[in-house]
Amino acid sequence: EAISEEEIKRLEQIERRMREGRFNLEDLLEQFRQLQRTGPLEQLLKLLPGFSGMRQLPIAVDERKIKHFEAIILSMTPEERRNPDIIDGSRKRRIARGSGTSVQEVNILLKQFRMMRNLFRQIAKSKMSEEDILRMLGVG
Repeated sequence: EAISEEEIKRLEQIERRMREGRFNLEDLLEQFRQLQRTGPLEQLLKLLPGFSGMRQLPIAVDERKIKHFEAIILSMTPEERRNPDIIDGSRKRRIARGSGTSVQEVNILLKQFRMMRNLFRQIAKSKMSEEDILRMLGVG
């Protein structure tokens, strides 16, 4: 299935936000939705720069976990999605109840999001090459 012009523009906006270090949970949600529209996640990741030549991906892809993460993000307010740093314990409990998950799963999503955001910030600051990124991920 071909990707529409509109989807390409949205992906370019997300990529620009990543480079600028402004990646947020709304961007992550949009990526999850795009992945679901395009098919198996592992195949799509292999199309991304830096992952294209890899036989084994550095991350395990679990489609069910992505659905849980999507439910968690959708249980957040727009403000929480744009600024996840405001999410405290009581907000985590509310998000977990709303998404049918546990506070532990909310914490896992937030931890993984922060790791991704920090990685994108490092890449943006250092102007790292694809080879450097792969080396940093332990693949290159």
